Order: sequence, then C-alpha cells, then structure tokens
Amino acid sequence: MSSAPLRLTLLLGVLIALTPLGTDLYLPALPAIGQALQAPVDRTQHTVTTFFLGLAIGQLVWGPLSDRYGRKPVLLAGLTLALLAALAGGLATAVGTLTWARFAQGVGLSAGPVTARSVVRDLFAHEHAAQLLARMTIVFSVVPIAAPIAGALLLTLGWPAVFAVLAAVTLLLIVAVARLLPETAPRAQPGAANAGGRAQRFGAILREPRFSAHGLLLLFTFSGIFAFVSSSAFVLQQGLGVAPATYALLFASVMLGQIAGAWLSSRLVMRLGIGAMLRLGTRLACAAGIAALALAIGGAQHWSAVIGPMAAYMFACSCIIPAATAAALSPFPGAAGAASSLVGTLQFALGAAVSSALGAAFDGTAGPMALVIALGGTGALLSERFVVRRIAARHATRVAPR
Repeated sequence: MSSAPLRLTLLLGVLIALTPLGTDLYLPALPAIGQALQAPVDRTQHTVTTFFLGLAIGQLVWGPLSDRYGRKPVLLAGLTLALLAALAGGLATAVGTLTWARFAQGVGLSAGPVTARSVVRDLFAHEHAAQLLARMTIVFSVVPIAAPIAGALLLTLGWPAVFAVLAAVTLLLIVAVARLLPETAPRAQPGAANAGGRAQRFGAILREPRFSAHGLLLLFTFSGIFAFVSSSAFVLQQGLGVAPATYALLFASVMLGQIAGAWLSSRLVMRLGIGAMLRLGTRLACAAGIAALALAIGGAQHWSAVIGPMAAYMFACSCIIPAATAAALSPFPGAAGAASSLVGTLQFALGAAVSSALGAAFDGTAGPMALVIALGGTGALLSERFVVRRIAARHATRVAPR
C-alpha cells in the first residue's frame, strides 16, 4: 500500500484528535465550572490533570491489548468507557465527582490515539509513516480550532452541555469505527496482554535507542504544548481579561500554525527525510519558546505576546511530532500497540505533571507558562542535536553494507 485511502486518513485523524477534543472543548468552561462548583483554581485545573493521567494510564492498557486482541475491539471498548464517563461528567454536582469522571474519560479516549498510531505502524514505516501522520495532523488540527469556539458557545447553555456534546461525538465514533475501520493488527500474540508479557515488552521497547532518543525529543516538544493547553485559559481570561468567546478564537488561531506546519511536513518529509524535518522543527520551537519567555519577562500585557509565539511553536511541533513518532515506532512492526502506548503514556504523564505544577504556580501572568514553553523548545533542540543525531549515526553505521 503506497498511501492510505482518504476515508481511513480522516478516521485516523479524528481518533488522534480525541485527546484535544476532550481538553479544548472543555477549557473555555474551566472558570465557569470553578464558579458553579465553588472550587478554587488549583482544584478546577486538577480536572485537567486527572484527564491527562487517565490518558497516560489508559494507553498502557489499550496498546498491549490491541496487540493481543486486535485494534478494532479494543478501540470500541475504550470509546464505550469514554461515553459513559462523559454522561457522568455532565451530571456531576461536585468538583470531586467531576475529577473522577474526567479521569475515566481520559482512560477511555486514550484508546483513540494509541490505536490510530498502531494502525499507521501496521501499514507503513519511516518516511511513509511520517507522511501519513502529518496528513492525520491536518485533520487533527481542525478540532483544536473548532472545539474552543464550540465550547465557548456551549457555555450559553451551561457547562454540562460540553459533556453532552462529548458524549454525542463519542457515540458517533463508535458507529463509524464499527463500520469503517479495518483490522490491521498482525497475528495475535498470546503474551502481549498479560502483566509479565507487558513488562517485558515495555522494557525491550525502552531499551531500543531509537525509541528512547525520539521519545525524549517528543517529551520536550509536548511539554510546551501541555503548558499552553493547561494554563492558557487562566492566563488569558483571568490574567489578561480576555472574554471566553475571544479566548476560544485566540486558541483556534494558534492551531492555524499547527495546520500550516502539518501541511508543510506532509509535503517535505518524503523529499527531505525525517532527520531534516526534526532539525527544522526543533530550531523553530526553540526560537518560539525563547520569544514567549522574553515577552513575558518584559511584562507584555497584550494577548498577542502569548498567541504569536505559541502559533510559531505549534508550527514547529507539526514538523517534529509526525517525524519523531514515525521514527520511534518504526523498529517495532510486531509490537506497534505497545510502542504506541508508551509514546502516549510518557507524553500524558508529563502533561499531568505540567498541568499540576502550573496550576500551583499560576500568579496571574504568562510567566510560568512561558518558562515551560521555552524549556520545552530548548530541550527539543538540544535532544535533537546531541541525542537523536548520535543514535541515528550509530544505527546507520551498524546497518551499512560492508
């Protein structure tokens, strides 16, 4: 198969977009939820943290299960759990109940991206996989543009309407997956789903230098994204006085950078290769992160001081993430589910830590958020330069014909 059918690309793009759907539709409602449930900022933001924890833990389960039982039945199980959690979240009357519902929702929705990445690896490797992931990112990016705007509009009906929409979308996806998603998993692997088999497989994956090097690069890159996702509502609405509807539009404008980067990546990766895309993306991410921090330290009080650098950072991320993900998964044709689950688990465990730390550090300014974005961009550049390139050179030497 030289390229994926458009229908499959669209469905996979929507599946990886489940995680931003669960956050971006929800973020504009955070201040309103805090007021309605009489919860302070840190406890309200904890509903974002536990969602990320659910995403992290869930992927450890769904990936190996999909290697054992197939992509499709495992994905349907996860979506069903997410549907039930969305219904429970909409009925919550206390922030503690909502926190648990968000955790369960994260566990369920995590089946989407882990399955989508696994299907890509089942079908493709290297630059072909990176190209498909970039095309999926274009589809994925529509959600962060539309979801905050929809979330702000739904607030006119009350914050539980956000969960009603999440439940409806999840139900539609259950139907679409049942009818349209082919089964791509290789033959069943009996040891993949038990605890001992999972531990051995995860250990072997983590010891593979190509996975760990590109995984480190992804962690630095995602730290900046998680900083913006978890803190931007409070920074822009409470710190800079932006209205919820305006915040939704500003958040969506940042995602235009992601779409532009994904479009460029899908066009260039086959011509330039994964290495060149990583070099380009990490340099841009570092520059954007440093710009965000410089503006925050300089006391800039306009929303453009946050949105401009972050749009550039997201452009860079769309050059990095498809390429680095493809490179991390390529060594594991027989364990794509487990490898994909580790990629997602590490990312969202980091997301939970970043969200929790920034919730505690929030001081009404963009400073703490901008610091994490700058550290993420700088760390991405350094890891690409001193870790990824070294591992790539070592692997090229090892496989070169003699």
